[in-house]
Amino acid sequence: MPVYSKPTTEYFEKRTLRRHARVLHLWALGVAAVISGDFFGWNFGLTAGGFSGMLIALIVMTAMYAGLCFSIAEMSPALPHTGGAYSFARTAMGPWGGYITGLAENMEYILTPATIVVGIGGYLGAIFHTPKSWEPGWWIVCYMLFVGLNVFGVALSFRFSVFIALAALLVLVVFWIGAIPHINFQRYAYDAPYKGWMPALPFALWLYLGIEQLPLAAEESHDPRRDMPRGILYGLVTLIVCSFLTMILSAAIAPGAAKLGASQEPLVLSFQTIAGSEWTKLFGVVAVIGLVASFHTIIYAYGRQIYSLSRAGYFPQWLSVTSDRHKTPVRALISGSALGMAAALGIYFFGQNSQVGAILLNMAVFGAVIAYILQMASFLLLRGKQLDRPYVSPLGVAGAWVAILIASITLVVLFLNPDYNKGVYGAAVWFALGIAYFAFYARKRLILSPEEEFAQKWN
Repeated sequence: MPVYSKPTTEYFEKRTLRRHARVLHLWALGVAAVISGDFFGWNFGLTAGGFSGMLIALIVMTAMYAGLCFSIAEMSPALPHTGGAYSFARTAMGPWGGYITGLAENMEYILTPATIVVGIGGYLGAIFHTPKSWEPGWWIVCYMLFVGLNVFGVALSFRFSVFIALAALLVLVVFWIGAIPHINFQRYAYDAPYKGWMPALPFALWLYLGIEQLPLAAEESHDPRRDMPRGILYGLVTLIVCSFLTMILSAAIAPGAAKLGASQEPLVLSFQTIAGSEWTKLFGVVAVIGLVASFHTIIYAYGRQIYSLSRAGYFPQWLSVTSDRHKTPVRALISGSALGMAAALGIYFFGQNSQVGAILLNMAVFGAVIAYILQMASFLLLRGKQLDRPYVSPLGVAGAWVAILIASITLVVLFLNPDYNKGVYGAAVWFALGIAYFAFYARKRLILSPEEEFAQKWN
């Protein structure tokens, strides 16, 4: 049985966050977290499944995220804690369910910025004509810059999220309008062979991965019961529009789906078709905006997620201490960045340095789909509890079951692709070690945090 200790007042005084977010900030946080998927990563799905395969996979993933987001929109105002997915599962399934869900989500959020920073390094290398061997240097610089931005306060982080989300959307709108006169589906979209829709599922998921992070901002939201459902659902609608327009228009213009599917800088290739190669550097700078949006925002997410699990004792407690001046989880931010960089550098130096981004993407998706399955299981179990629900999902139980089914299929698919499954097996080992840590150590050192106290009323 888990063993709890009662914290002192001083314990929580050292672990305090500031409330700042409203609907606009939450919408921007959700959109910014995901928008990099339109700039890098999704295009590998054209190689994995062809244009038709990727399009079908995107439709399937849209259905999954609809079920997921409507369910989260119901749970988040009913359980308005920073723990997010861990908080949902802890209330529904007890400490073990909460920890395993939190661990899976933790892997997702640590590995997602590592994937994105590989894309940023590729774009910056193309802009400044640096050799490929310099890419890890770009990764380190980016982590230092945006961890620093997150350290300097939640107000600054949220303002930057709004700005960068709007800037990334503007870039995409310019691209969509410019691409329309160049469309030729028969010539370009179908030059990559169809290999089925299932292999493309992880890459279609990448166009939405991260929107579910919004409940992590609950304790920094002025009114999470009212604003959280709106922020999640407005963000989802925005991302659906972006995903389909970007995927279809990018593949339907030169240089075609085959070359786009193999590129580390897909949006640069597409912009070159629209305006010519002499603007390549400008296109690269513009594309970096979208990557930076998600990189910055998901660093925010894993900082709060590590903070919450640490405050409750699931992770080492010293990680949840916030800075005296800015009230941000500095230790959580730095430790998450160190793990992400270690994963990226390990694959780069000891694995396949030409496929670092795609391998990390599949590892991040591994954590994500496990977290999704467990969150939907939590939703189904919580439907049997008399919680105060300010918002009720119109998709209900059926939406949750659809999300579980699609996430389960995606989890199986991850192990079937020989190009990337070594990284997925590595992620599985990481996951198993995390479970062992809880079984033999952390479960005897839990703290009665807000999430734990609330959950004990229902267990």
